[in-house]
Formats: sequence, structure tokens, C-alpha cells
Amino acid sequence: MTGLTRRIGLGVFFAAMGLTVPGSAHAQAPAERSNEVRFQLDFQVSAAALAAIMPKGFTSDVATTGPAKDCNVRVIFIDRVTISGADNTPMGKGTNQFVYLTAPVKDPSGKSVQLVLGGLTADPLDAPGPYGNFLLATTHTMKRSIETPSAAGPIMESQEWVFKAAGGEHLELRIQFERGGANFRPEYERTFYSAKDPTLVRVSHEQLVLDILRNVTTNPPDRVKSFTFSGGGGSYGKLLDGTQKVLSWDSILWMNRTEAKP
Repeated sequence: MTGLTRRIGLGVFFAAMGLTVPGSAHAQAPAERSNEVRFQLDFQVSAAALAAIMPKGFTSDVATTGPAKDCNVRVIFIDRVTISGADNTPMGKGTNQFVYLTAPVKDPSGKSVQLVLGGLTADPLDAPGPYGNFLLATTHTMKRSIETPSAAGPIMESQEWVFKAAGGEHLELRIQFERGGANFRPEYERTFYSAKDPTLVRVSHEQLVLDILRNVTTNPPDRVKSFTFSGGGGSYGKLLDGTQKVLSWDSILWMNRTEAKP
């Protein structure tokens, strides 16, 4: 495979996932770096409810093919194992857990970007956060456990994430799944805007290992053994009103992330 062919192939994958292949250089000065473990759920929610909270000039950018087909909102649970500042020393507490809602959209110029709709964070110093719309989680639980077989057999992983805010907003995930089949994704770039204040912008360079456990479009081997999700309440009630549909269950074993202001 030639370098050009490989780059075109990566471009097709990144486009399907709402990502951008990075350019030759990082023009931005890094604001922070982090190493993270994530679990991502892709949803199809009410287009009208989503449109009602998008800033003027932004439009939904929904993939028509591939693993992200029909996804217009993602709920991403994040364990920020380490957080470092631009000087590579721990930033704040040096670690945190949060969950946020993002949407693949086009900005007023027509560029494919991500819109941060809101989030719940365990760290009071992270509310309202860089996008101005994170709420403090007054209740917060994050558990991950791994069970290795005594003989040949699959490795099982269980995760529990619970975030609840004083206003009734809550995002909860409980899942058990069989590990395996993860793929390395080379570095890519994404631009994030705040739905509350689109002048708040961050550019993220990310490198990760992704394990798609279940997907309604691409139909990989289903390795989800048990699953429950609960979300909504307060300002999230109209977006997650019980009619939402889960499209993809994605375990991100690790992510190296550098975030900067443009």
C-alpha cells in the first residue's frame, strides 16, 4: 500500500467517525495533555431536540454509512488517568472522571467539527469547564474490573459509571463485555465547540486503541454480555427522553490526547 493510498484509506475511516486526518504540524500551543480510558455510546436522538440546543449556523452532520451511521449524539464516559499541563507537570488534581455529550456537526463555514452539548464532572474545579457547560456531579461512581479465565477463554470486563447533578441531570452506564478485537488508530485531529458559547473552541489531537463491541450497522461479533443505560433529567430531559436509540458500543482502552486553543 502506498503512502497516498494509506492516507486516503485513513481519511475514509476518519470521515465516517467524524474525525480529521491531522496536518503536517500542530500550529496550536498545547493547553493540556492527558491519558484516558473511555467508553463511548453512539445514539440517534430526536433531530428536533438536538437542533433546539445548537448555536446559530451549526447543523447536524450525520454519517450515512460506516460504523457511525445515523449517530447524531455521543455520550462518552471518561477516566482521565493523568492530566498534565503544557510544562508536563500534573494539572489540578492530576486526574478526573467525567462524562460529556457531543454531537457531530458542521460549523458555519461547513467544516465537520464536534459540538459539546454538556457534561457532568467529578472535579469541582472542572465545572463549568473549558466549554462553559459542565455541571458538578454531586453523585459520582466509576468502577472497572477485569476477570481473567483460569483456563483458555475470554477476558471479561465490567464497567459502572454513575454521574448525577443537583438539577436532576444524570448519565449512568453499566456494562459487561468480552475483551478482544481492538484496533490502533493513528493520530487524528478534532475541533470542539461549545453549544453554550461557540466562541469557546478547543483543538484536540488524539491517538487511541478502539474496540467496537456492538454496532447495528457494521454488525461485528457482539461481545456485550449485559448492558443498561440511564440518562436525562434537568437540562438533558428533552435530548434523552427515552426515545433515543443506541447504535454503537465502543470501548476505548486508552487514548493519548493533547488539547490546545486554536
